[in-house]
Amino acid sequence: MKKTKIFLFISILGILGVYAVTRQPLIKKAVSVEPTDSLPAFRDGDLIFQVNTGGQGLAIQLATHSRYTHVGILFKEGNEWMVYEAVEPVRVVSLKGFAAAGDDGTYAVRRLAKGDSLLTSKTLGQMKAYLKKQVGKHYDIHFGWSDDRLYCSELVWKCYNQAGISIGPLKKLKEFDLTDPIVKTIMAERYGKNIPYEEKVVSPGDIFDNADLVDVL
Repeated sequence: MKKTKIFLFISILGILGVYAVTRQPLIKKAVSVEPTDSLPAFRDGDLIFQVNTGGQGLAIQLATHSRYTHVGILFKEGNEWMVYEAVEPVRVVSLKGFAAAGDDGTYAVRRLAKGDSLLTSKTLGQMKAYLKKQVGKHYDIHFGWSDDRLYCSELVWKCYNQAGISIGPLKKLKEFDLTDPIVKTIMAERYGKNIPYEEKVVSPGDIFDNADLVDVL
């Protein structure tokens, strides 16, 4: 009887272990490296991605099947790299401050493969002017496509769109994986019974996976 109880206990632990792995498959797969004082040659307009599983982060991972939950845009101001990002509110923050908000202080950076020809000084000026106008706007917890409030990947997508550049596919909300109970809970909190399944949405993961981007870090 004692051996049977021990066997059952070990079996239960095994099942829970498998459940944990399958339920949170993306949390521990960050491939970015820790930022140091010796930074690579970033360029204005580079896209910076982060993993943050707190708050709605895990739900974003589950719905998008991507490890990345947040994205911003790098611009150098003076001698310091800064990140424009849509949090609450939309803001510009130091690279160090951006990194500190992630799960483990790491981030990944990607850029357009044809950025040398597409991101001219004029284009970058237009993009930065757009970003500056958005600073101070509220974060959009409902992931709507209006310009009144913005979420992170929406800010980045619309910034590049100012230059006539598409950096990721627009999808409808219903195209994401909304089946997990964690995702369903967030959806119920945000929308009640009126879930806008037809709303246009762009995710950090879809931008990261854009084949027109190359790895920087």
